[in-house]
Amino acid sequence: MSCNINSVFYAESYHPIQAGSIDGTDILPHDNAVYRALLCSNAALYDPTGDPKIIGDPYCTVFVGRLSHLTTEPTLHKAMSKYGRVKNLRLVRHIVTGASRRFAFVEFETEREMRRAYQDAHHAIIDDAEIIVDYNRQQLMPGWIPRRLGGGLGGRKESGQLRFGGRERPFRAPLQPIPYEDLKKLGITPPPEGRYMSRFQVPSPPRKPRKLVEKEEYSYKRSSVDREELSQRSSSMERDEHRRTVGRKQGSRKRSYVEEESQYGKSSEDRPECSPNTASIETDHNYKRSTLDREEHYHSRSNAEGGEISWKRSSRYKEERPSKRHRHYSRSNH
Repeated sequence: MSCNINSVFYAESYHPIQAGSIDGTDILPHDNAVYRALLCSNAALYDPTGDPKIIGDPYCTVFVGRLSHLTTEPTLHKAMSKYGRVKNLRLVRHIVTGASRRFAFVEFETEREMRRAYQDAHHAIIDDAEIIVDYNRQQLMPGWIPRRLGGGLGGRKESGQLRFGGRERPFRAPLQPIPYEDLKKLGITPPPEGRYMSRFQVPSPPRKPRKLVEKEEYSYKRSSVDREELSQRSSSMERDEHRRTVGRKQGSRKRSYVEEESQYGKSSEDRPECSPNTASIETDHNYKRSTLDREEHYHSRSNAEGGEISWKRSSRYKEERPSKRHRHYSRSNH
C-alpha cells in the first residue's frame, strides 16, 4: 500500500459501485443513480451494441466531451482534422429539441490517428470550451452503463453524483483494502482494482486484438490479390479486343481487295493476296522486266547494226579486191 499511496488507478472494466466511489472501495451504492445502474447491470438491461446510430470501428473512434453549445459538426471536424483523417463524425443532439448534448464521437481512418488525437487533443480549446478526449468506452469497456442509467464517468460536484475511474477523474489510491470478504457475504461482485499509474502518466486505450488485426491483414491481402486478378483480366480482355479489331481490319481489307477484283473481272487466284508489300513487289518486278526488255532490245539492235556493218565491209572488200588484182596483173606484164 505504501508504494501506491501517491498513485492513481484505472479500472479495466466498469462496475457501478466502484465508479461511484472516490477510491473504489465502496461495497454499497450511496445514491439512487448508482443503485439504478447496479440493477441494470445485474439484469443485463443495457445493450452497448443496440444503438442503430453506432457505426464504424470502435478502435479508431474517440469520445469528445464538454463541448460548447455553439460547436457544430463542421467546426468539430475542422478541429479534429489536425490529428488525422476524420472518417465519420457524430455530434449527439437532443431527440426533441435538436440541441447539442455537448459530446460527440469521432472516427479516424486508422488506429494510429485515433491514438494521436487521444494523446494531443485532450484539454484542447474549441469555441472557448476546454474539451476532454477519451476512447470509446461504450463499445470497448466491459460492463459499461451510460450516464442516463446511473453509470458513466462524469457528473457535477454540486449534484453529489460524481463518477470516478475515467481519464479525467481517476480513482485515488485506496485508503483501505477492498473488503472482498464482505462483498462475498453480501453477494456483490468485487470491483476490479485496475492499473496503478502515476498522476502524470497517460493511460493507453485498449488495443485491437491480434485476431482482428490478422483478419484485417488477411482481408487486405485478399483484396489486393483480387485487385491484381481483376487488373490481369482487364488487360487480357483488352489484348483480346485489340486482336479482334486487328482481325476485323484485315478481313475488311481482304474483302475490299476481292470486291475490286470482281469489279475488274479478275479472280483472286490470278492475283496474289493483298498485303502491305504487294505494291512494292509489283513495282520492282515491272522495273526488272522493263530493264530486261531494254537490254534485249539493245543487244538485238547492236547485233543487227554489227551485221550490217560487217556486210558492208565484206561487199566493199569484194569490190576493192578485183581492182587490186588487176593492178597487180598490169604491173607484172609491163
